[in-house]
Amino acid sequence: MLPAIITIFFSSFVIALSGALMPGPLLSVTISESSRRGVVTGPLMIAGHGLLELGVVAALLSGLAPLLLREDVFVAISFVGGTILLWMAFSMLRELPQLRFCFAAEEKRQRNLVAAGIVLSAVNPYFILWWASIGFGYIVYSARFGAIGIAAFFLGHILADFVWYTAVSYGVHKGKNFLTDRGYRRLMGACALFLGLFSGYFFYSGIDKLI
Repeated sequence: MLPAIITIFFSSFVIALSGALMPGPLLSVTISESSRRGVVTGPLMIAGHGLLELGVVAALLSGLAPLLLREDVFVAISFVGGTILLWMAFSMLRELPQLRFCFAAEEKRQRNLVAAGIVLSAVNPYFILWWASIGFGYIVYSARFGAIGIAAFFLGHILADFVWYTAVSYGVHKGKNFLTDRGYRRLMGACALFLGLFSGYFFYSGIDKLI
């Protein structure tokens, strides 16, 4: 049994890491907030992300996988997510002219990073789709080994996210010594642009399902 548990843990880690490496709204906001908040950004964002994933795992074990795979659920999440990301992108772009790379000033208007991790994950329709399909399949396999199998799967999965997002936050934070105000605004502008692109992609995905 132990070899199977170890295999579940490491395979879950690798699969999750391959997904974490892909760009997305969560990564874009992590980069932008890391320049303001430092190394703690990644872990806190993933703490929220992990809390939501824990809830999703519980829901899937309760038999909600068919509901999460419904097209109307996918469409609804796509439109809600697209709207939220578009609003975030617009807000970031609107602040660009006044942005300065000053940690002391930025700390006065911190956002709740754990809550941000939950929201940005929840509004991503592909997050739900992944868990209702690939994730659910992995849970079914892991459940053959009882609670320890499911625990090994989840720990491997969430550890990959923590490792990558902590590394991203660390890299951005260390780069603060080389960032000018102009470079900082460019970084924020790039993050806002990516959020706008993801917003459009979410809208497109929802419309495509309707058609």
